[in-house]
Amino acid sequence: MSLKNSLLFVFAAILLVSCDKKRVFDQYKSVGKEWHKDSIASFTYNNQDTTKAYNLFVNLRSNNDFPFNNIFLIVAMEAPGGLTKVDTLEYQMANPDGTLLGDGFSDVKESKLYFKEKYKFKSIGDYKIGIMQALRQTGKVNGVESLAGITEVGFRIEKLD
Repeated sequence: MSLKNSLLFVFAAILLVSCDKKRVFDQYKSVGKEWHKDSIASFTYNNQDTTKAYNLFVNLRSNNDFPFNNIFLIVAMEAPGGLTKVDTLEYQMANPDGTLLGDGFSDVKESKLYFKEKYKFKSIGDYKIGIMQALRQTGKVNGVESLAGITEVGFRIEKLD
């Protein structure tokens, strides 16, 4: 590789890394081809700042196998002292015509879904986040056993400007 190509490669790598200045935490877990209703995507975030507010997101990577317009999620966040807060959330994943929402040029779309806005962590230490799907078909009591079309589940924390 020539010096010119090497410098161009280093510059591109630095540019890609530095573009995401808001990111504090960003992790994904693969759920395979189908997300089982008992499968929990777990994340641990070590918070060291109780003075600043952050935006928290659930990120989903989905493909055209996703058969619904909406998704229901149960998100549990356990603070360092053991207090756990649980939220049941609903997000729109597709347009009425069935085309998936989200970013991406292929059939895989990434959806960045708000979980908490301007959130202040109250304690220093490890926060444990668990995310599971809670989808039910209309008119049915039992949840969807295995949800097709979701390939990865992520959790992201961003600084506020």
